[in-house]
Amino acid sequence: MHPDFKDFIIKTTQAKECKEIETIQSLWSGYGKISRIQILRGNVESVVVKHISLTKANAHPRGWNTNNSHIRKVKSYQVETNWYEKYNERCSINSRTPQFLASFSQGKEQWIVLEDLDLHFPLRKQHLTLPEVKICLKWLAIFHATFLHEQPKGLWEIGTYWHLETRPDEYEKMQASELKSKAKAIDEILNHCQFQTFVHGDAKVANFCFSTDGKSVAAVDFQYVGGGCGMKDVAYLLGSCLTAEECENQEKELLDFYFKILKKACEVKLNPSEYIELEQEWRLLYPIAVADFTRFLLGWMPSHDKVNDYSLSLVEKVLEGL
Repeated sequence: MHPDFKDFIIKTTQAKECKEIETIQSLWSGYGKISRIQILRGNVESVVVKHISLTKANAHPRGWNTNNSHIRKVKSYQVETNWYEKYNERCSINSRTPQFLASFSQGKEQWIVLEDLDLHFPLRKQHLTLPEVKICLKWLAIFHATFLHEQPKGLWEIGTYWHLETRPDEYEKMQASELKSKAKAIDEILNHCQFQTFVHGDAKVANFCFSTDGKSVAAVDFQYVGGGCGMKDVAYLLGSCLTAEECENQEKELLDFYFKILKKACEVKLNPSEYIELEQEWRLLYPIAVADFTRFLLGWMPSHDKVNDYSLSLVEKVLEGL
């Protein structure tokens, strides 16, 4: 552990000593790691620390070692720090996130100190049952309602890690197609919808931590939080935890559930007629959000299993409507 950071975390937690007991995971492309730190005789028993090195990484799992990639990742960590410092505390018990404890930086090294969610949310899942998907959708609906109509100052102006403007390399790699030629039009529709909120930006199943009883979740990883249509998060979540067949069979039930929760959560911000407008707009934007993410995949990894009959059928419908 970096000696200056160790001194900082001891002071922050009022501890006698601390030690790293586990590397939870490495950060994408070798930009650092997430660790669990044991706190000895402090005000907490343990914390989770995201240690970021902003030096340009040399390795990428898919070979995307470009300057665009480096610039995007550096900004993503600045955005995440801003999120925890300025916005995170506004998330309610029904859109739970790790409590932000402190941040520390020195040169190109950066640390974010967070609550250890394993105490209350120890379970991680890859494939979800229908009730489990609904728990994550509830989190998203309440999150979207919380930040409806707000300006994402210090965050991404347009959230999500696959946003077209931040992915020129992947766009160039796409084979010529109608989706490629209409990618900007799809992007513009999403960016200029009437009802904007904050999107998590990477709302995959791996970023949701489940309680022991499986009845509640907390979300982590806010590198790509920013402005946008809530359907981006919904489309991405469903694709991350369900098969193509499940998405097709359960789409209506899951969208109906999401909008039921959203309606209740928006009562303090929207009158009934305004909410009707929001739901009408966002339901139409769901397939467009799927098409937008599929555009990214077809440049980044066209063989990905999320490029499937379900997503391609929605892409086809979207293209027919443009």
